[in-house]
Amino acid sequence: MSNQEQPVSEFKSKSGLRRIFAAFFYSLDGFRSAWRNEYAFRQELVLVILGVVIALVLPVSAFEKLVMIAVLMLILVVELINSAIEAVVDRVSLERHSLSKNAKDFGSAAVLLTFLIALATWIVILMDRFYY
Repeated sequence: MSNQEQPVSEFKSKSGLRRIFAAFFYSLDGFRSAWRNEYAFRQELVLVILGVVIALVLPVSAFEKLVMIAVLMLILVVELINSAIEAVVDRVSLERHSLSKNAKDFGSAAVLLTFLIALATWIVILMDRFYY
């Protein structure tokens, strides 16, 4: 291991409250960029908003509402991470490469698994509430 210092991003130089405020505004920039540039994010956000409204009006416990909403939000979290992976891959190279394909496919698979987790969660809660 070398004694050379690693380069540090200029974005890491903030500390304390300045860092918290900067992180908040970077997050807003991320949401804006996802909305503008990621069609899948827009589609999923519409589904999540509809799901949140439905969860809030369903006659289920507060905890069940929380879980139903949380798994929907998780879809957005994983989609944002997937979009970040895709952006980094495209930044490195736009050439077709099997490793680039793998990275993008793995991110997509993560989104699919998150959808399946959300679907299973909703089914279990609704079946438990209305079927039994």
